[in-house]
Amino acid sequence: MTVRGGDPLRTARLGAAIGLALLALDSGCALQRRKEERRIPQYGVVDLAQPRELNKVTTPPYVIEPPDELEVIVSPSSVDSAQRLVTVQADGLIDLGLAGDVYVSGLTLAQAEQAVSRRLSARALQTAEEPDDPIEVAVRLASTTRSKVYYVMGAVSSQGAVPINGGETVLQAILQAGLKANSLPEKAYLSRPRPLGHPDLVLRIDWEAIRDRGDTTTNYQIFPGDRVVVPGTKERGLIGTLFGG
Repeated sequence: MTVRGGDPLRTARLGAAIGLALLALDSGCALQRRKEERRIPQYGVVDLAQPRELNKVTTPPYVIEPPDELEVIVSPSSVDSAQRLVTVQADGLIDLGLAGDVYVSGLTLAQAEQAVSRRLSARALQTAEEPDDPIEVAVRLASTTRSKVYYVMGAVSSQGAVPINGGETVLQAILQAGLKANSLPEKAYLSRPRPLGHPDLVLRIDWEAIRDRGDTTTNYQIFPGDRVVVPGTKERGLIGTLFGG
């Protein structure tokens, strides 16, 4: 009895043809990706004078800006606005209720304390409600909205502004944003905003040295306003994703 089925030789030839086609497709996708990678320039220079991992610096005193949220604590507690959470408005003012508004944008926290103290003292004199003890004010950042951010852009999973707490590095920024299949972190760079008239400051990030050797030379410390850019090739379509192109 003969078992019906396809011609084994024909099946083998068909499988070989499909395999060669897939191999050619994979090679073509890989070649196209390499061409795209070569077309993407490497920006930036290596600057050994910049703060980085193992050689960080403390940041300057925090400067208040909208939309910072501040906790204002006043002593003695009999003074109006003894404690409140306030948001710095777009016009730079905070609302102290009956005591009025105080302009704090551009001030450090210590300077804001002095500004609020002067406003409360002036109101106490106007209302003849001056307390027996001197008015003392503490202003500190709330743990919610803050104005100081850095940015991660390009071929990453999560682009956008990231609140800065102090001491972050480009390694942390890139890992937090997440790499994608088309990301080229080896061509990443950091762009730092500069005052008008100053030369651009663009720093090259040696991703392979940071990742593979623990080299801290270009694992720069991040400051408010910094832009970490991760270039990438074109995102792959369905066929490229299936076959590694």
